[in-house]
Parts: sequence; C-alpha cells; structure tokens
Amino acid sequence: MLKGVNQWCFPQGTPLETVFAVSREAGYDAVELNVNPDGLPGLTMDTTAQEADEIARLARGYNLQLRSISTSLLWKFPLSSPDPDIRAQGAAVVRKQLELAERLGADTVLVVPGTVNETTSYDDCYARSRRELETLVAEAERRGVKIGIENVWNKFLLSPLEMKQYVDDFASPWIGVYFDVGNILLYGFPEQWIRILGNRIAKVHVKDFRTAVGNGKGFVPLLAGDVNWPEVMQALRETGYSDTLTAEIGVYANSPYQAVYDTANQLEAIIRGKR
Repeated sequence: MLKGVNQWCFPQGTPLETVFAVSREAGYDAVELNVNPDGLPGLTMDTTAQEADEIARLARGYNLQLRSISTSLLWKFPLSSPDPDIRAQGAAVVRKQLELAERLGADTVLVVPGTVNETTSYDDCYARSRRELETLVAEAERRGVKIGIENVWNKFLLSPLEMKQYVDDFASPWIGVYFDVGNILLYGFPEQWIRILGNRIAKVHVKDFRTAVGNGKGFVPLLAGDVNWPEVMQALRETGYSDTLTAEIGVYANSPYQAVYDTANQLEAIIRGKR
C-alpha cells in the first residue's frame, strides 16, 4: 500500500511546493490535494487546465503521485440541501473535482453526499443526494474518475449495510466508497465496515480516535487511539485493497510540519505491521 498525506495536514496557506517538498522528504508516495476556497494555494473552482498541468508537473518533480482530490466546499453547498440553487452549486463542485482529477491523473474524488440536520431530514438527505449524484455518474464515467462517498460525522449512512446499498443502487462502477477509518469509531468498527464494503472501497483515509472522549477532541495521532490497526490492515488485504492510505491529521501547534513527519513513520509501522 502507498503512504499518502492530505494537504489539510499542513498549515492553511502553505505553498504547494512546500507541501510537496516536505511530503517527499517525509517519505510519502502520494499527496491528496483539495479544491479549496478562493485565495488558498493549490486547486480552486477557478483553476485552469494549464494551472492544473503545472501542479501535476510540480508533483512529478518531487516523485509524488496525485491519486485523489477532496474538498471542504460540499459542507457549504451540500447535495442534500432543500435549496435547489445550493444543490446546483454542490454539483458544480463535484464536476470541478472530476475535471481536475482527470487533468492531474487522479482516479478518485472524495464526495460527502449530504448532511442530516434540523432542516434536512434523513430521508430527504437520502433522496436528494441520490438524485444529484445520479446526474454526475455520466461525467465521472466520461472522465474516468470514480466518485468516492465518504463516511463522516454528518448523521448519514450510519451503517455499513446502508452504505453498501446506497452505493450499489447506482449500479455503476464509477461510484464507490472513500472509507475513513477513524470516523467510524464513534459508532462502529472499521474492520467490520471494510469487510462488508469490500471492493466498493476506492480510497482510504486514516486517522485515530479515542472513543472515551467521544467528540472532535478525541482524534489523536495514529497508533495513539482505539483503532485496531492489525485487524484493519488484515481486512483491507482480504478485500484486495492495495492503494493509498491517506493521513488526515491535525497540525501541531508549535511545529507545523512535525506531524507530517511523525505520521509518515506511524503509517510505515501500520503498513509493515511493526510493533
């Protein structure tokens, strides 16, 4: 498996060349870029084909793969919103992700399908997000890029059986799962999800979590939480997964890049099964 790191693991505003240089020095194989709000380094909704080509060349210069693209913009423009204009903006974000992924050579985009809240019921979230994603399947196929549905703390798709059914109902190889190991611990066991989802898993995010904390402060460095990493790795190998394990971890307050270096070593131990 490949060691990956998300751009969010660096302080906001870090130039892409610094992201790539530090990632290479730390020993990563891949960097996951994000479609960011305007004004931040890297990809945005206004990134041109030529700019994307330059970013791809820069990554190649550091011998790094760009295998997936994520975004925070779907929290602002959820595909489940009761407002059709907001849903349309969310769909535009996914189309931009697909466009940029094809240009950069990435094969998967991370998509948060929707959020259940006071104004969006669970059943409405299910129906609206499915309708929007159905309009995007053809675009994903045309560009040869898979849409990876992520499990996050959005009060939606709360069981592996439901996630499996949600994905299977599209009847398309271009929609799969972007599985986040740490996010599941609040309400399940990642190794069970992995075995149930099987080859639907297109990409994997890794973080660790202490369940006794039970909120966002419970996310901790890899190997410091409650994830059963040997069992998770065994489950991934059983499914035939051999792609990236992409870290999504916080920045240390007093040493902005040290978490990136530490996480590379922790990932190495997880992948190799070292004690």
